[in-house]
Amino acid sequence: MHGFSRTLTKMADLGEPATGYLAMVEQASGQLAQLLDELSLAARIESGRYDPQLRDLDTAELAQAAAERLGAERVEVAGAGGHARGDADALPRAIAALARCALRHGGLERLTVAAEGPELRIAPITPASAPVVLGQELRDLGAAVAVRVIGALGGTVELEAETLVVRLPV
Repeated sequence: MHGFSRTLTKMADLGEPATGYLAMVEQASGQLAQLLDELSLAARIESGRYDPQLRDLDTAELAQAAAERLGAERVEVAGAGGHARGDADALPRAIAALARCALRHGGLERLTVAAEGPELRIAPITPASAPVVLGQELRDLGAAVAVRVIGALGGTVELEAETLVVRLPV
C-alpha cells in the first residue's frame, strides 16, 4: 500500500483533493509499516528469536540520530558521547522512540538527550509520563519495544529523578 501510494503520487497529477488524500494514505501506510516492524521486533525478542547484529556504536551519534528523527527544535543533544555495543538498526530507533514518548506523554515541547560514555540521559521525564516511557504502562508501543530491545542487548533503562538513564553494554 505504501509503495503504491508513493508511485501514484509521483506518476499522476490528480488535482485536489485527490492529491491530498493520496498524501494522507502514503503517510498513514508508512506509519502502519513502522508499527508492524516494531511488533515483529517485539515478537522476536519475546520468543527468544532476536539475533541482533552487534556493532561498535557512538552514543553521541545515537543521541544525534534521535534529534534528526524528531527534529532539532524538539531535541537538544549534549555530551561528548562514548563507546557502546549494540544493534545499529534497532538502537537509534529505540532512543528516538523513548524521546518521542517523553515528549508526547509528558506534554513537553523540548527535551535533552545527553550522551556520556555508554549512557544516554533523556530529560525531563514528567511523573505522568514515567511509567509509559519505562514500558510499564503499555500506552506507547515504541517505548515498550525500546525498553525490551535495550534489555535484550544487555542494557538497562531506569528513572533517576526526572531523567531517564539508558545504560548500554560496552
